[in-house]
Amino acid sequence: MMRTWPVPPDKSARAMCTVWFRPCRRSGRPTGHLILSQSSSRWLGEDGPASRGSSRTGDSCRCLALGLGNSGACRTWRSLGRVRMGRRNAVDGQTPTIRGEREPKAGDAGAEEIDADAQLDSVVPSRIRSTNPHHQPRKLTARQREAFRQMSVQSREAKLRAIQGEVEPLHEINVPKLDPYDLMPQRESNRLRALSLFSGGGGLDLGFDRAGFSHVASYEILGHAAETLKRARPNWVVNGNQDGDVTSAKWTSLSGEVDIVHGGPPCQPFSIAGRQKGADDTRDMWPELVRCIRAVKPRAFVAENVPALASKKFAPYVQSQIIDMLSYRYHIKMLMLRAEDFGVPQIRRRVVFVGFARKKDAVRFVPPAATHRWGDSQLEFTENLERCMGAREALGLPDIGFDALSPTIRSSLTGPRHTTSILNSVAAQRTFEALQIWPNGVAATREKARAYVANNGHFRLSVQDVAVLQGFPEDWPFDGATYMQLGQLGNAVPPPMGYAVASSVAAAFEA
Repeated sequence: MMRTWPVPPDKSARAMCTVWFRPCRRSGRPTGHLILSQSSSRWLGEDGPASRGSSRTGDSCRCLALGLGNSGACRTWRSLGRVRMGRRNAVDGQTPTIRGEREPKAGDAGAEEIDADAQLDSVVPSRIRSTNPHHQPRKLTARQREAFRQMSVQSREAKLRAIQGEVEPLHEINVPKLDPYDLMPQRESNRLRALSLFSGGGGLDLGFDRAGFSHVASYEILGHAAETLKRARPNWVVNGNQDGDVTSAKWTSLSGEVDIVHGGPPCQPFSIAGRQKGADDTRDMWPELVRCIRAVKPRAFVAENVPALASKKFAPYVQSQIIDMLSYRYHIKMLMLRAEDFGVPQIRRRVVFVGFARKKDAVRFVPPAATHRWGDSQLEFTENLERCMGAREALGLPDIGFDALSPTIRSSLTGPRHTTSILNSVAAQRTFEALQIWPNGVAATREKARAYVANNGHFRLSVQDVAVLQGFPEDWPFDGATYMQLGQLGNAVPPPMGYAVASSVAAAFEA
């Protein structure tokens, strides 16, 4: 931050003095590390921690560093004071000097404003401790954190008023026009047996089930997600919590009992929303999926992840950890799929690896073709495709003259807080605003969403609405608190996309 102070006239000079300071790294309070420069238009460098009176030589004048930290203890000066500047001949090697006029006092004009601004604009740590080693705390100033706190207070008060019935609802309870079951009609049994890893809320599991595969077992370490699968399909074998930990699973007993292994390892090591540490991230579970495939020896496998895994950055990883480890037995193809091509009203991309043990099955495999189109495409190959609904139409909302695909739904299982927002970017926020849909504070039910009116009057989403936007049927029984249900949705593969891949794999075996 910079402040410019007038310098009192004396016998030698009249000038302006520029004051620079930065906050303490530990407390966030302004420490001083001040640089006083004769020129307000030229940056002369920056001193390290120093006591009052130390100096360094700049281009044409001397700079005085005032170290306001004292033996590690940070204290805030209530005034920056004024300085006198003396002029001397710099040609003979003697530089001008800067000497303090007096000790700063709390009563100096402008001092309180500078001190308050400095503290508000200093980066301060969050008071909420994170126990997750992968969490990246946001670097927010005191002013920004206070703004967020005020938003939280206002949100709680508004929610309380809604619960007490003090707010008149603005929207009727919506009836979605899209039924995701229509995007994946139930196929007859193909007698192919599927094993699911990293099952989550069941995106791939449901897709394969609707495509006619029989279920061998699901493995999911997250207890609430495992409970979702048990509630949805009571006859399935679902291993949850520690029983669902794939790192300790013994797979050899399933050799010869499984035709296809499918799963989506955690995407955080590769997602552009994270640090993209790949193999150096402890959450990288691709080696465990590979271990399972090598031990079980299925006829085929399907593995999916975020598009970033297919980027140049991770090309060496894909080659060494996936292709090289499985190509001795499998013929592998990599696909890039879009959710809207299969009728899901959301912008969502996934990279999918499909491997076949027999070459003739791999040759017969045809990647899933689009069943829907978005927009008014005039291309010849799209004219016979069904039209993909926009988010508002899919949710059964009134026509406002504008509709669009929902932005990518983010997982709420990130950070130290339990969030109920599905917003993932500023661009997504602009799209939701244009759609007049409120993506924050998703409600548990449509009745609660209607009662809890958003500040801007936009339509508030419920968990059921988010499920529709993700391609899940409304009756899929997600377990857990609202944030946990949204986390399962945000982490999932849209079931119609999984259905399309499963159908293509089954067709390669049947041909």
